Amino acid sequence: MKDDTTTTLLNFVLYVLVILCVGFAIWSILRTRDLRQMGPKVQADEMVFQAKLSAARELLNDVMTYNASAKSPELDQIIKGAKTPQPAAKQ
Repeated sequence: MKDDTTTTLLNFVLYVLVILCVGFAIWSILRTRDLRQMGPKVQADEMVFQAKLSAARELLNDVMTYNASAKSPELDQIIKGAKTPQPAAKQ
């Protein structure tokens, strides 16, 4: 080789890039495995959340029905606090 310094520098850069590529590949494999393991847990948590939300809505409907027949200012305040505005539609 004509220029030993340039060859050494380019070999060093190549070595660093290879090490970085291997490191990122290992990191990517580990992150993908973690995400695949979390999938079923997230789905189970969502099902539990939906069940609790459904029970809370049923309870609110029962309270509103009861309050329609037996007016109570305390229940009116609870119902007003439980009703939340709907999120705006995405544009």
